[in-house]
Amino acid sequence: MFVIVCAVTSAKPAPISRRERPAKPALTRQGIIDVALAIMRDEGLHKVTMRRIAAALDTGPASLYVYVHNTGDLHAQILDALLGPVVAAAPPAGGWRDRLKALLTGYQELLVQHPEIARMAMSTQPSGPNYLALVEAVLALLSEGGVSGQAAAWGLDLLLLYPTASAVEHSGPAQAERKADELSALATSIATADAGRYPQIVRLGGHLTSGDGGARRDWAFDVLLDGILARTA
Repeated sequence: MFVIVCAVTSAKPAPISRRERPAKPALTRQGIIDVALAIMRDEGLHKVTMRRIAAALDTGPASLYVYVHNTGDLHAQILDALLGPVVAAAPPAGGWRDRLKALLTGYQELLVQHPEIARMAMSTQPSGPNYLALVEAVLALLSEGGVSGQAAAWGLDLLLLYPTASAVEHSGPAQAERKADELSALATSIATADAGRYPQIVRLGGHLTSGDGGARRDWAFDVLLDGILARTA
């Protein structure tokens, strides 16, 4: 008796032609920024690299440089994208000084929410439409308050620098915990300071540790605005 054994071979899948693959969406500057924002929110700003973005977009890193000059440009665009809601949330009514302080407070709160962006903002100069809208809003409110010319232009730098630096100092949960420990240690040092060696510290000790963040921020903005008004030609 003959036994016929039939060999069953699995057929190899037919190769897919490039023409049959779905076309990838065209690269755009906005598309790159959107992916960068998503990576930053999920993994942190330190993970926002050209290579990481290129992998997410299924392309090569070199192709991104057609739309984004370098990593610094990319970071500036991320900051600009985040600034969009800040100007939109500014109060439309009220005194010019209160509206300006509310706008600058919104800017600071944004940076506090994004510690890596706050640190990056100290050395990166954005120039996108949302940043220009913030600058325009600040200058318009200064003009409404009677500030013009060089005082407004130079005062703008100080008004944006203060909330940026303050956000860097206080941003992040670990940073906030460390800051609280440092303030507690400072308060103890002031309370036990030698009046003979540190007479001014002892005299002003209560004031040095008084006020919460909001009160001190409001006072700082008023000092800056009073100085800018005083320098108005």
